[in-house]
Amino acid sequence: MRTRAASLRITALLSVAALALAGCGSDGDSEADADPAASLDGPPIKVGFLNPSSGAVPQPGADTGAEAAVDYINGELGGINGSPLELVSCDTDTTPEKATACANQFVEDGVVAVMDGFNLSSSATLPALTAAKIPLVGMIPFDSVTGAEAENRVYFAAPQASFLVGAMQAFKEAGKNSVTLALVDTPSSHQTIDTLLPALAGALEMDANGVYFSPTNPNFTALAATIAKENPDVGGLVASPNEAACTALVQALRQQGYEGTIFTAACTDYIAAAPEEAAGGALYSSTWLPAAAEHAPEEVQDDLAAAQEAIESVEGGTGGFYAYAEFAQFVTFAQALDGVDGELTGETVLTTLKGLKDFPSFLGADISCDSPTSPNCTTEMLLFEVQDDGTIAPLTDGFLQPVPEVLAQIPGAT
Repeated sequence: MRTRAASLRITALLSVAALALAGCGSDGDSEADADPAASLDGPPIKVGFLNPSSGAVPQPGADTGAEAAVDYINGELGGINGSPLELVSCDTDTTPEKATACANQFVEDGVVAVMDGFNLSSSATLPALTAAKIPLVGMIPFDSVTGAEAENRVYFAAPQASFLVGAMQAFKEAGKNSVTLALVDTPSSHQTIDTLLPALAGALEMDANGVYFSPTNPNFTALAATIAKENPDVGGLVASPNEAACTALVQALRQQGYEGTIFTAACTDYIAAAPEEAAGGALYSSTWLPAAAEHAPEEVQDDLAAAQEAIESVEGGTGGFYAYAEFAQFVTFAQALDGVDGELTGETVLTTLKGLKDFPSFLGADISCDSPTSPNCTTEMLLFEVQDDGTIAPLTDGFLQPVPEVLAQIPGAT
């Protein structure tokens, strides 16, 4: 499938070149350059996007990745079956009330799928979307209720539990026996800190402590002091509300004299912002990232270069994990649906995605989406260590498979 995607890119580029030679300098060419979908003559395929770029716990960069991906799909991949992908974006502000309103808007707009941009309240969309037979599609379900069942939803990356299980498993194998990890204090976080973390620590025979911090007024100096007090082998964040939180905590931990491994969830910007403090830290990801390009398979390096170019071309955009993960989500979606016969509807989209077997996701693991109990198409994840030169290197040989016996204890994880 990666070979097929590359062929599509080449075909699209040749078509653009032919148009330029046929009408050099014409107004039509300028229009095509400005709008990647202008040369596609199929009916638009509308998808909704739960945009998480505002609210108490935003995920900056997801909107950048979505915008870049739509341009890339329409301009480089030739759309989906010759039809342009059309984005219907709705700002969720991370609240259930706004998520519900967005779902109703998407139903009215006739979208064939809704893309979840790492929302903490995506489960609020499910009643309206399920009734309208519109699938919810994402990478990692940040809402634990969404992630607990498989009905009418598909997530191309691993469940939240995999990232914690896989990371702690790798830390244990590296001889690190104690962790103190923090998470923003929201209702969905308590399942992770109060239930999952103790169970995981027992299964791996590790000493684990969990702490919370305020979503609206975090004090990272105090949080760092709490973590450093016990001097664990690993200290840091299960997940981060934003890149700035990672930078602040890393700097505060080092100022406290903490010398252990700092775990920074999926953050990457702190490496450039605090390079001296970042070395030796660890972070997880559902996809390969540009800072790890030299360690990625050759075909993934090509995809990373394409993603990076597209993301950096978004005016005023934000990079980082969420941009690349969202980009990968949209491109995997488009590649999976390209070649499907007939009109794309919510039902055909869901059937096609649920039927994926050993499918090479863009920048990610091979996925199979037919689990009757989990919306996630894989449980594999990547764990990186920050190098002295600011690059990141995988701690294992490529994707890491968390312990299935532990994941099996978590609803929706397998």
